[in-house]
Order: sequence, then structure tokens, then C-alpha cells
Amino acid sequence: MIEGLVEKDKLKEAKLVSVSENENYLYLFRENIINFYHESLPQPHSALVAGTVVGSKSDIQQEFWESLKKSGTAHVVVASGMNVSLVAGFLISILAGIVNRKKALIFSLIGVWVYAIFAGFDAPIIRAAIMGSIAFSAQELGRLGSSFRALLISAAAMLLINPGWISDLGFILSFAATLSLILFESKVRRYVRFMPSLIKEGFSTSFAAQILIAPILFFTFGQFNILSPFINALVLWTIPYITIIGMIGGVAGLIVPPVGKLILYLTYPLTSWFTAVIQLF
Repeated sequence: MIEGLVEKDKLKEAKLVSVSENENYLYLFRENIINFYHESLPQPHSALVAGTVVGSKSDIQQEFWESLKKSGTAHVVVASGMNVSLVAGFLISILAGIVNRKKALIFSLIGVWVYAIFAGFDAPIIRAAIMGSIAFSAQELGRLGSSFRALLISAAAMLLINPGWISDLGFILSFAATLSLILFESKVRRYVRFMPSLIKEGFSTSFAAQILIAPILFFTFGQFNILSPFINALVLWTIPYITIIGMIGGVAGLIVPPVGKLILYLTYPLTSWFTAVIQLF
């Protein structure tokens, strides 16, 4: 607990009175998983998994963080609305080849909310999950016009609740990424028909999302790599895989640590590819 004098929304003469641990079960569960990532994988791989899955940035080394910013991929480790949109798009595209479209949508939406819980269930993730759920539901039910309306209505409703969210990065990225996927994903997919199916889905999803969020990332982080959309397209296909494997490995690790570590090792080729690409560019 901290005491001090508040003047013009600033705390002055702050004094640390006491220190207490957060006993919230969800918080402790999240922290235990983050610790398990760092025990199981070396840097920067553990930081990348922790950032991707639960939005933890506390242990990211400065050099790696600078590489993320310069390559335009820093948004990956903030568990933003884009991550939610990527996970939803990836799950729908993969499950659509296994079950019918309706079941794929249901399972994908469940996956989005599971991810939201793992990512800390804070305000930006909740907003992204709501917006993504409504917009993707309309889109996948074959109502493109409805998906636009659903996205706009959900955004307007949230801004009525809290107008301050209009300047929140999580809100902006979730809106822009979902809108970008609705507008461009099918078009991008037509131009990459030559790619293998597995790569094509991830590439078209990640590249389409980049079209609208690249300018936002430039104004947010003050840097822009002209190759950023290309770099993101090369690495973002790994994020849904890292997220899903990281979730499973983290939970399994809290129950049977050796099994969890073996599962997390599956992320190593993906994180190695990610770090190699951003360091190259």
C-alpha cells in the first residue's frame, strides 16, 4: 500500500506503507504459469512465450525489446486485440477443415475466451474478445454486412460505457485488426493460393491484419520499418501455434512438470524462427 498527496492527478510525497501479495486465484495461476515458462525455456524464448500467451513483458530483455520495436512486432507481446483476432482467425480456418462451419465457429469462440482468461482477463483483452466474438460470428455466418454492423455496434456500445477507451491501444488494435481481417483476409487469400494450405491460412490472416494496424503501430511506438508488414507476415503465423502450445504446456506443467516441459519444447522451433527473422531485419 502506498500513501501520498494527490495533486492534479499526480501522486506526490509517496510513501510505501506495506507490501502484500495478490491472493487472487486467477492472478496467482497466471504468475505460476509465467514462472514455469521461464524455468523451462531460455531467454528470449521464454519471454516470447510468456508475452504471447499471457501478455507478460516483465522479463523481456532490453535488446530483444528493441528488436521487436524496430521490426514492428512489439505488439505481439502485449496480448492485444490483434492477438485475439489472430487466434480466432487461425482456429476458424483450421477447424473448418475438421468440423462443419457452425461447430468451428463455436469452438473458435470458446478458444478466444479461454485465451482471454490466460492473457489476464484485463480490460483490453475483454474488449477484444467481445468485439472479435460479435464480428467473427456475423462474418462466419455469411453476413459480411452484419459483421461490419456488429463490429461498429460493439465498439459504439463500449465507448458509451467508457469514452476514454477511444485512446486505449488495446481497443484501437482490437477494432483495427478485426476490421482489417473482415475487409482484406479473403482477398489476400486469393493472391496466395500457391502456398501450402497450412502456411497459406496463417499468412493470409496475419498479412490482412497488418494492413490497418501497421500505421497504428508506427504512431504508437514512433518507429516504422518499411518491411514491417512483410516481417509480420513471416512471423505472425507462429503466434496461434505458440499460444495454443503455450497454454497447454503451461497448464500441464503445473500438474506434471516434466510433461509440461516436453510440450513447451514444441514451441522452440517456432520461437527460434520468430527471433531469427526479427534479428535478420
